[in-house]
Amino acid sequence: MPFFKQARLRVVHFFELFRIAVAGTEKEFTTGSINRAIFLLAIPMVLEMAMESLFAVVDIFFVSHLGVNAITTVGLTESVLTLVYTFAMGLSMAATAVVARRTGEKNHEEAAHAAMQALYVALVLSVIISVIGFLFSRDILLLMGASVEVADYGTGYTKILLAGNLVIVLLFLINGIFRGAGDAALAMRSLWLANGLNIILCPLLINGWGPVPAMGLQGAALATFIGRGTGVCYQVYHLVRGKDLIRITRQQLSPAWNTIVSVLKLAAGSTAQMLIASASWIFLVRIISYFGKDAVAGYTIAIRVVIFTILPAWGMANAAAALVGQNLGAQQPDRAEKSVWRAAFLNMIFLGVVGLVFLTGAPAIIKLFTPEADVVGYGVQCLRLMSLGYVFYAYGMVITQSFNGAGDTRTPTLINLVALWMFQVPLAYSLSIWLNWGPQGVFWAIAIAESMMAVAGVLLFRRGTWKQVKI
Repeated sequence: MPFFKQARLRVVHFFELFRIAVAGTEKEFTTGSINRAIFLLAIPMVLEMAMESLFAVVDIFFVSHLGVNAITTVGLTESVLTLVYTFAMGLSMAATAVVARRTGEKNHEEAAHAAMQALYVALVLSVIISVIGFLFSRDILLLMGASVEVADYGTGYTKILLAGNLVIVLLFLINGIFRGAGDAALAMRSLWLANGLNIILCPLLINGWGPVPAMGLQGAALATFIGRGTGVCYQVYHLVRGKDLIRITRQQLSPAWNTIVSVLKLAAGSTAQMLIASASWIFLVRIISYFGKDAVAGYTIAIRVVIFTILPAWGMANAAAALVGQNLGAQQPDRAEKSVWRAAFLNMIFLGVVGLVFLTGAPAIIKLFTPEADVVGYGVQCLRLMSLGYVFYAYGMVITQSFNGAGDTRTPTLINLVALWMFQVPLAYSLSIWLNWGPQGVFWAIAIAESMMAVAGVLLFRRGTWKQVKI
């Protein structure tokens, strides 16, 4: 009886903590139990990323029914959009680091001021990307290796997403601001609103219903734009009218060039590391396109499935970053380090289980998206080989985000540069083309290089130099 009573109490305690995490009612993470702090921050962040990953899978599911040309267009466009995501995530990481540090210092007005300066940077750069995307969408697809047929078919899709990149950038950035302030639940609700609307609109606008005409592939792009735009409106309301930890008022509207420069320096480091990674992924897709559109389609489906599991794991990594920033601001570096190792261990358990599922169930998973035998074959190869490194990825992503949360963007940038461009890209080219392994050579190169990056990150993190970074 005592055993069952104790078990019942633990279950009740778990669900009570879960309720607190989702509601976001507790925002003090620099004192008390580290496990509790990780749980309260990680749960909404994991749920936030789970919705993002769910949309990625749902989106490719509906698009895949439009044929190989549609899948190929999405794959090539996503590769270019990684540059936009790179800019957005780099700026978001910078905002998280600064806001978390100021929040740890209990200086909420300066946290809001830094957030506003990051928004100014986002607005200016997004306009530049919009103009380029609107004018050169077809040329971009051709440059990525698309056939004339695919470029003509997919230009509208690419144009909508690139020209409307502002909603993507702001959604990432403002959620980074909320996370830095310790309000992970609000960031979660923003993304759930955005991507929940995406999931509803995607089949509606692609296939049409009643008075709504079928728009095909362009409907998928419009669903993304409308959904994420709605999420941004929700975020902005809470930034300026809400009653949360961070609130932008008239006092924070005036540009502060010193703060902008500080944010830009951090964002430059974060963006550089992401750009190095994104550019390498574009190069890898270009190598895969050498083997035809079936190879690109298989790779695209497999990557969406990988994202479905990797993004929730990034939620744990983002929680570690916020804890590092806040605890360094509160002058508690040892607590920051303990938080990182604990988060990485939990992440390893999660991704280890997922990796086993992919190794055994890859054929059934890929066949959910397409019946094309050649596409399925490439997708299965990619999914199985990439899952071999999942245990390493778990530590790598937490360590990388922890460096960024501390404001040390230089270390992960150097790791990315060496591992991806001096090792992964040459290895992928050598295995796939010189040794004639085909796309399988690219998949092997990804698994090996990502695992090496994780090992290097752990070794450098143990040195502890990130604890002395001032921002």
